[in-house]
Amino acid sequence: MNQPLDLQTVLDGFDAVWSPRIVANINDYDVRLARFSGEHVWHVHENTDEFFLVLDGKIQIGLREPAGERVVTVGRGSVFVVPRGTFHKPSSREGAVVLLVEPEGTLSVGDEHDEVPGHVDVTVGHRGEIA
Repeated sequence: MNQPLDLQTVLDGFDAVWSPRIVANINDYDVRLARFSGEHVWHVHENTDEFFLVLDGKIQIGLREPAGERVVTVGRGSVFVVPRGTFHKPSSREGAVVLLVEPEGTLSVGDEHDEVPGHVDVTVGHRGEIA
């Protein structure tokens, strides 16, 4: 990419939830833009952390940690990093727009996951589908 990319233009080009669009690459990392609504699936990325920046709305992330389960709420303008090896389940009651940073090729449902509901796109991100 050798020109600025307007994220609102990208958002205007898709409305699918849990179906991230790759908007940039940094070294070996994808920068993905996604719409969240409802619940994702419990999953884990064994070898990578997952970075969430909420651009609009609010998300909840369920975490299964050694001390037990907890839920963190991440609001607009806030970031949260899920450590590698931590089972987690993102959700959004009201809907949200989220920027994610993950290594290229990272599957949206992780290395291990519960049964994937039909509304969750199993993908490494979509390229070339931006307006």
